[in-house]
Amino acid sequence: MKKGEFLSEFKMLILIGAGGFMGAAMRYYMSGLLTRGDFPYGTLLVNILGSFILGFLLFSSFYSGYDSPEIRGFLAIGLLGAFTTMSTFSFETLEFFNTREFWTGGVNIILNVGLSITGVYSGKVLALIMSG
Repeated sequence: MKKGEFLSEFKMLILIGAGGFMGAAMRYYMSGLLTRGDFPYGTLLVNILGSFILGFLLFSSFYSGYDSPEIRGFLAIGLLGAFTTMSTFSFETLEFFNTREFWTGGVNIILNVGLSITGVYSGKVLALIMSG
């Protein structure tokens, strides 16, 4: 690897790491605000919101023709990758099944997957509308 390539890779790693730090901190804060009762509403919200923002950012960069690898790395991989949380969703769902709360576990799967996909699609639609 040449010196310039190494510096470019190192810069990308720093950007992704900084985004990841910020996304994880935001997830911790938002999930804590929305923890209510026995259902993981905080995880659900961060997954939907993160999916919407990701869909908007990626599709708006596609429609505008502006696609910066650095911005994509920081926002999509770092910030939103750490903000949304498949592992926590999976753990919480398994816990529902372990405690024989099959209905609640199933609802959790349907809501997280269905509304997250809807979030990405809604972000795409907004990006399309805003691009003219």
